[in-house]
Amino acid sequence: MSEGTASGSESKQRRSFTEEFKREAVRLARERGNVAATARDLGIDESCLNRWRRALAAGEETSASAGPPRSLPPFPGQGNPRDEEVARLRRELARVKEENEILKKAVGIFTSRST
Repeated sequence: MSEGTASGSESKQRRSFTEEFKREAVRLARERGNVAATARDLGIDESCLNRWRRALAAGEETSASAGPPRSLPPFPGQGNPRDEEVARLRRELARVKEENEILKKAVGIFTSRST
């Protein structure tokens, strides 16, 4: 009987997600047209994805005339990266994140086929 009495702090940890992950999750939900399934496939709560969707929509409305999105930090100085190593690492990180998202989508597709 004590198996189901674990407190919420023991079973759930607060996770943080990058702005890029949030934008990609919202984009994927829009493409699929199913927020609940997308949230389930990504392992997040539907309410969390809906909150990100509303925040992104509100940000798009306010930043339409303000220029580039504020969530992406600008490069220091005149828009040039500090050095080539940082630029290379950013490109590599973006590529690896994209590959990771593709793998997550594939897991969702194969998981839904097996059920």
